[in-house]
Amino acid sequence: MSLLADSEELSELSSFRARFHDCLETRADALFELADAVICTDRPVTSLVELSLASVFRRGRGALYDALANGRVDEERMRDLLADRLPTDGPLMFGVDATAFPRPNAECSPDRGHHYAPCRCDGARKTVVGWQFQWITGLEWGTSSWTLPVDVRRLPENTCPVAETARQIRQLVGRLIARERPDGSRWPAPLFVLDQGYCGAGLSHALADLDVQLLVRIGGDGVFYDGWPGPGRNGVHGRRFELDAAVNLRRPDRLHVVADTRRHGRVEIRAWSGMHRKVHRVGYFARLGAPLFGRLPIVEGTVIEVRVERLPDGRAPHRTMWLWHSGPEEPDLDVCWRAYQRRFDMEHTFRLLKSYLGWTAARVRHPEQAVRWTWLLVAAYVQLWLVRGLPKDLRRPWERRARPGRVLTPVRVRRAFRHMRDRVGTPARGPKFTRPGPGRPPGRRNTPAPRHLIGSERPKEGKTDSNGVEDKG
Repeated sequence: MSLLADSEELSELSSFRARFHDCLETRADALFELADAVICTDRPVTSLVELSLASVFRRGRGALYDALANGRVDEERMRDLLADRLPTDGPLMFGVDATAFPRPNAECSPDRGHHYAPCRCDGARKTVVGWQFQWITGLEWGTSSWTLPVDVRRLPENTCPVAETARQIRQLVGRLIARERPDGSRWPAPLFVLDQGYCGAGLSHALADLDVQLLVRIGGDGVFYDGWPGPGRNGVHGRRFELDAAVNLRRPDRLHVVADTRRHGRVEIRAWSGMHRKVHRVGYFARLGAPLFGRLPIVEGTVIEVRVERLPDGRAPHRTMWLWHSGPEEPDLDVCWRAYQRRFDMEHTFRLLKSYLGWTAARVRHPEQAVRWTWLLVAAYVQLWLVRGLPKDLRRPWERRARPGRVLTPVRVRRAFRHMRDRVGTPARGPKFTRPGPGRPPGRRNTPAPRHLIGSERPKEGKTDSNGVEDKG
């Protein structure tokens, strides 16, 4: 890499660090150095107090906890800062996924609930008690372990996940529209890729007036309808289309075949347009305010079937992958099946945040503190992303060499980041010299902190579904 390219990346890193420091409103210097300590440490972060021993954190451990407790981050300016890092050429693709911040034994932490945890090793428990955070990350079109986080929010308990996800996507698209492209043209419709846990029909209805594409994975046991009039009680919805039927007589509207791929062999993609599912008056659709006996909306989209010859590890696939697409135009079938593969790059980001950067190692009491800690790690990760093509490979003797022409992994870029930090400097000011405080006044005792019940254990007046819709009937 040329010296000019090196200086450009370092200049961009320095500009990002200065703007990130401006987003910190209270306890800015302590919060900024805490983020530096996360990415300038060689070992995985296992506790917050160990970060106070890092050389880049020039304050005591008391300032560390005080920054998380009383600091303040301008979240809207942070989202604007992250959106400015998105490329301006070509269509954009984003992954949307939620992950849990576990706090199972924190009885003094409010607003906890049961959330899905995919890695419970005992085979029985599938949920973990804690807080849930929803992430939107920019995905790359090629094979990579990098993503670009552009937004993260904590989902409070008893909120509608469809409404919250639609609001998060809508605000991100608004930032893209406000940001002009160099040639003055309009942004192409961005593609948002979501996993099976999201309601595709609900999100398509909530974002119907927005120029976006949605690609959601659906279960293989779903039932769709084509909207054509037919006999029987399903005359309004049309003919039945079962995804798990042994033999389906309806021919696909479109067929795309990739003869040979390196990881999956032969790939066949079939699409059926103008399909819809029957929606019920629960969850998101219960909040529309329609009359009790009124007709619910019919949300049409495209059902896509993806059949591959083999899995990347050589095994035969044990089931077919089904996708739901909705957008202003007909989907590009070759793009859809490749885009959903890129959604798994978010798993690499979550693993890095939890296993190496210590996202879940912070034992904070209040969810607001977890939100501040999350924004610090987002800023730390983006700094690694900005200089991913710059550092040398400081690999261990037992590790493999990096492939020629490939960027380093986030873990290896983190090892060399402290050298680049010395070159760009820091906008944080040095600590002030103070004396120890007087301590606890004589005769004063600590009162026990209040205990909070888990969301499912709270008393309720009526029944509540998974989306927080109360039914008092």
